[in-house]
Amino acid sequence: MTTDSGSSGAARRGMGFILLVALANAGGVIAFLPLLSLMLPVKIAEIAGEARIGLFTATVIAGAIAASLSNIAFGWASDRTRARGGGRRGWAALGLILLAASFATVALAQTPAAILIAVILFQVAVNALLAPLFAIMADEVPGTQMGLSGGLIALGSPLASAVGAAMIGIGFATDAARLAFIFAMVGLCVVPLLRVPSLAAVDPIADAQPRLAGRDLAVAWLSRLLVQIAGNVLSLYLVYYFVSIDPDLSAAKQVGPIGQLMTIAYLLPLPAAVLLGRWSDRIGRRKPFLLAAAAVAALGLLGLAVARDWAVAAPAFALYALGSSVFLSIHSGFAMQLLPSAAHRGRDLGLINLTNTLPALIGPALAWALSTPRDFGPVMLLLAVLTLAGGILVTAIRQQG
Repeated sequence: MTTDSGSSGAARRGMGFILLVALANAGGVIAFLPLLSLMLPVKIAEIAGEARIGLFTATVIAGAIAASLSNIAFGWASDRTRARGGGRRGWAALGLILLAASFATVALAQTPAAILIAVILFQVAVNALLAPLFAIMADEVPGTQMGLSGGLIALGSPLASAVGAAMIGIGFATDAARLAFIFAMVGLCVVPLLRVPSLAAVDPIADAQPRLAGRDLAVAWLSRLLVQIAGNVLSLYLVYYFVSIDPDLSAAKQVGPIGQLMTIAYLLPLPAAVLLGRWSDRIGRRKPFLLAAAAVAALGLLGLAVARDWAVAAPAFALYALGSSVFLSIHSGFAMQLLPSAAHRGRDLGLINLTNTLPALIGPALAWALSTPRDFGPVMLLLAVLTLAGGILVTAIRQQG
């Protein structure tokens, strides 16, 4: 790599520290996945009834705008703190405090306007937590271990899905109790890293060949964006998708089986993501793994497009989750190695994070235009094409990898 967030000569980190980084990032996923994928669709269905998709789409779009701006802002703020000799952990601690407050607003929301405002506040809070956590990984893990670290980031989705399934299985009586449980799990994951003193950056990034670095980072950004659109649609509309193929069961009754499916589907890719990430570290190449993973994810989306019952849809979703999880985890480390400047890691990662938040603008618009409460087939076909295109686009990156 011409531009690398961790040079080959940088000191390697111990597995304990890398696991703490992965666990903290998993806490960030736990903060949003059970709420957005399981609780919010049901809450909005109860509030809006047949108008649920419209309200849900408006809520998601407003939240995505808030997430996009706040992630960049908190990333930039943590850059400033670090430049003055401080660390980023204080910002992550602030994110935890804001998250608790935002969960309270979600629990209390009972009208369309209230849930809209609550989700905006929630997105600001969760990105106040996520922005510094991701920058800590870029700061303190060398590039020669980014494949392994990125692979371990795949731990986030299965852990978050397991928390969601546990939340449902325990049978909490109120939204407040469910959200308190989620917050406790977030704290258990994030606090251990916050208690570890800030480490000096593993190496200074040399701002070499910025035009090449900037061009390659833009291509990597677009490839991730295309793949993430499908991930956004599925994470937000999965409950409604399964209602469309099994309309005899209400959304509330589908949540339990869907939570179990998500746990299994996101757990299975973890060994593959870790092993392939470590393999990519050893051979110094990421692109072949990224292309293959995108192809697998696209195949799963094709299965979802043609499925008419759980027997086909469940394994198709698991196949999609396998390819998508491997792609996104390896891509995370790959993108960090393309960052052009050490001084602006938090801000630049906030810009990369737009590939996570912009799909929340694009995905719902596609779902609104191409799907109905009874048929998600056309949108799944388009998502398959976009996902495969994202994998192919990685091959246009000029730097080695």
